[in-house]
Amino acid sequence: MAESFGSDAERYDRTRPRYPDAMVNRIIAAGPGPDVLDVGCGTGIEARQFQAAGCKVLGVDVDARMAEFARRSGVEVEVATFEAWDPADRDFDAVIAGQAWHWVDAAAGAAKAAQVLRPGGRLAVFWNVGQPPPEVSEAFAAVYDQVVPDALTARAYRQKMSALEGYSVLFTKAVDGIRQAGVFGDPEQWRFDWEQSYTRDEWLDLLPTQGDHSRFSPAELEELLAGIGAAVDAMGGGFTMRYTAVVVTAARTEARLGVGS
Repeated sequence: MAESFGSDAERYDRTRPRYPDAMVNRIIAAGPGPDVLDVGCGTGIEARQFQAAGCKVLGVDVDARMAEFARRSGVEVEVATFEAWDPADRDFDAVIAGQAWHWVDAAAGAAKAAQVLRPGGRLAVFWNVGQPPPEVSEAFAAVYDQVVPDALTARAYRQKMSALEGYSVLFTKAVDGIRQAGVFGDPEQWRFDWEQSYTRDEWLDLLPTQGDHSRFSPAELEELLAGIGAAVDAMGGGFTMRYTAVVVTAARTEARLGVGS
């Protein structure tokens, strides 16, 4: 499923939310230098943010279509899974992953990050977690229940737990992987709260890039977008999404591992 996002890389890049500048700046400040490896860089959304803050960024992504878009936007990218990627004796001050670390084996990924991080370098993996207002969740859930009741997104809107609680399993896996590597300091979680307002058209533009929407048939997607559009119209034509950017991070404490370690 990780490679499904490349089917419309331009839409993905246009609509997916960025990350708070405060988050980017804190990650940079916590590392020893400006050389950054971006795992699962996609179209280069976070890579460009780190570049704008003064970093030199190399991206790695499994999807050649996403990588090509990122290159056109000024990001150097190599196509591979992170686990199989060849660092060719290069090392970095930070290894980051935005909205992508759950596609990487957490233990193998942390060990690979340790191989390429300089002493004191930082692994920082992060997610934007969106939480719509309750009335918006209820309205959207009704549409998903009617059109695609068995979809993961439909179940997510129906659940009573918060979006952050739903993401907690990803945070825990990342922390466990870092600890298993045995060469990082204590993992930390940093939180950055922010908001973004969406018009009807902006939300409908974003929806096809989310979760399991690429698996819906064209007819299902058309009906879903019509229903969601009508729901947003009934709310006055827009709504505000509360986002929390959560970073799971730790610093490299020992000498780097050799490739065969």
